[in-house]
Amino acid sequence: MEIQAAIVLVILFSITLSLKVPVSFSIITSSLVTIVMFLTPKFGAFTAAQKLVTGIDSFSLLAVPFFILAGQLMSSGGIARRIINLAMLFLGRVPGSLALTNIAGNALFGSLSGSGIAAATAIGGVLDPMEKEQGYDRGFSAATNIASAPVGQLIPPTNAPIVYSAAAGGTSVATLLMAGWIPGILWAALCMAVAFIYAKKHGYVVSSAKRAGFREAARIILDAIPSLFLIVIIIGGILSGYFTPTEASGVAVVYAFILSVFVYKSIPLRDIKKVFVSAGIMTTIIMLIIGASSVLSFVLSFTGLPQAISGLLLGFSTNRIVILLLINIILLVVGTFMDMAPALMIFTPILLPVAKSVGMDAVQFGVMMIMNLAIGTVTPPVGSVLFVGCSIASLKIEDVFRKLVPYFAAIIAALLFVTFVPAASGWLPSALGMM
Repeated sequence: MEIQAAIVLVILFSITLSLKVPVSFSIITSSLVTIVMFLTPKFGAFTAAQKLVTGIDSFSLLAVPFFILAGQLMSSGGIARRIINLAMLFLGRVPGSLALTNIAGNALFGSLSGSGIAAATAIGGVLDPMEKEQGYDRGFSAATNIASAPVGQLIPPTNAPIVYSAAAGGTSVATLLMAGWIPGILWAALCMAVAFIYAKKHGYVVSSAKRAGFREAARIILDAIPSLFLIVIIIGGILSGYFTPTEASGVAVVYAFILSVFVYKSIPLRDIKKVFVSAGIMTTIIMLIIGASSVLSFVLSFTGLPQAISGLLLGFSTNRIVILLLINIILLVVGTFMDMAPALMIFTPILLPVAKSVGMDAVQFGVMMIMNLAIGTVTPPVGSVLFVGCSIASLKIEDVFRKLVPYFAAIIAALLFVTFVPAASGWLPSALGMM
């Protein structure tokens, strides 16, 4: 019966997804039908509803709507321009300075907004006309923006570790947040190396760039510090024990609100309603996916599908390197067509036991998984950030793909480092006494 239930679940889920039914409803529909057919025919709907509610009844998940709202406030609060000015202050005379600024800006803004799409739109949208004016190759500019946009998914504050923690059965959110720093910085640094080499080769130097005077430099730094201080408040508060990650998310909302409305005055009070509505819609989507995934987890535990997949992978090979490479390939493919939250909720219970069986701990696996899914957003044929980046540059994917290849090589190198070197994600939490 378990095998039949697994087959029905997989077929129904595949069919609903192919019909372009939203992921959350695809999960609920396939899970509910499987429950009614094989588990509790009389109480199937009640059981599904109960699992849906209990799946989001978690104190740690309260951080999700707060971080989303903080990200919306920061995205609408004129932060992008200040971050760009700060990056240009230090990179303005370096070959490929605009491309390097794009990468640095995406890393900083992506971590604050929690969205690769928001970073590609805000930072890339500002820098694209400037790069065009300086004679940068259009494909190279777009590729730089696309390749670096998802970096913020790894650098805190970001929602992905919170969702993964819920799916992994309570892995420390604070530890996961700290574990993402080095992989995120490594991703950005390798992209910068690619951009620098390309720019040096093609002579992309802003010869007209002027070194800012002391007053101008001080103004730019002071203007950007309040935005970046959000990271300091959240991480410092968590590490010092003043508040939990969930409480930190509430502090982030208050700080982002004051900064955007009263300090920068970039969001009029009359527009606050739009920001809250936008955050509410995004929160509803993510929380529904998390709740639906709890229903799916209940069904999966009955069908034994995770154990079957684990047995299949381990039956293919017992070599640790081969197993981890297979997991990476699976996650890269999943990331191209599925958003971060549902992918984390669906595939964590399936693949985490496999990773643990070959000696990888939950924290390292979480960082590796988030990194894989982030890479999927910039990978053809349907990566979401890939489409947004091409749209901003008014280019087709085929016009950008060739320039993306060196970036893909750099990103995959970073991924392999994170996969096979535990210290990449574990050193900083260990140094802080969190592991």
